[in-house]
Amino acid sequence: MSFLGLEGKTILVMGVANRKSVAWFAAKTLEEFGAKVIYSVRSPARKESTAKLLEGKPVYVCDVERVEEIEQLASDVSRDHGTLDGIVHSIAFANYSEGFQPFHKTNREDFLQATAISSFSLVEVAKAFKPHLADRASVVAISISSLTITAENYGYMSPIKAALDSTIRYLAKSFSKDSNIRFNTVNPGTLKTSASAGIPGYLESYLFSEKLTFRKQALNTQEVANAVAFLISDRSSGMNGTCMVLDAGMGINYFDEEVVRLAMRPDDKGRRKNEE
Repeated sequence: MSFLGLEGKTILVMGVANRKSVAWFAAKTLEEFGAKVIYSVRSPARKESTAKLLEGKPVYVCDVERVEEIEQLASDVSRDHGTLDGIVHSIAFANYSEGFQPFHKTNREDFLQATAISSFSLVEVAKAFKPHLADRASVVAISISSLTITAENYGYMSPIKAALDSTIRYLAKSFSKDSNIRFNTVNPGTLKTSASAGIPGYLESYLFSEKLTFRKQALNTQEVANAVAFLISDRSSGMNGTCMVLDAGMGINYFDEEVVRLAMRPDDKGRRKNEE
C-alpha cells in the first residue's frame, strides 16, 4: 500500500471539462494512487466533449444549478458504486453577461447564479451525499489563494470564492455533530487552465504572479492535484475546515527585490513612474 493509502477508495470527482482542468489532474492522480474515480460533468454536451478523455470510466451528468439533478446523482452513484470515500468539488462558473464591470456594477442575476454554482452547490452536494459517505470520508473543494487581493480582472468571483471557503468551514462544523467526515479546500495561485484563458489580462497577471513566487516559477496543476490527493487521504486526518494555500510563496513576497526593481524602473521620459 502507498503512503496515501488510497487503494480501493471510491472518489467522486465533479467538474472535469478537459485535460487542462484541475478536476482532470486530480482524478488522474487519484487513479494513479489506486483509487476508483467516478466522474460527474455538467451537461450531456460536456459528457460528449470529454468522451475520449474519460473513455471506459463511469461518467454521470449533473447540472448543479438543479437540486433535483444533485439528488439524482447521489441516488445513481450510491446505487451503482455504494459508499463513497471522498468527493472533489472543482466547479466554478461566472456569466459576465455585460463584460467585466467595476464591482459595484455587478449584475444581480449573474452574481447569484455564480454563487449558486461555485459555492452553494457544495452545500447541496454534501446534503445529498451525506447518507452515502463513509464515516471518515473527505470532501475537497477547489478555491483560490488570493482572497484578500482585489484582482480587477477576476470580476466578482473572488467574493464568491471567499464564500466557498467559509462554506467549507461551516460544513466541517455541521457534519462534525454526527460524523467524522472532513471538509477542506485547496487554494492555488494562478494556473494555466482553459478557464483562466478566458479572463481578460490573465496572461499579464500570471506572469506577474510568477515573479512573486520564491522560486520564480508558477504553480502547476499537478501540484494542485497532489494536494487534493493528500487531503482526500487519511494522511490529512487532522485537517478539517482548512483552506490550504498553495502558491509557492506568491502571497507573502510583495517586496521581492526583482519585482520592486521592475516596478520602479524609469519610463521612456527618464522619470520614475511613481513620481508622475
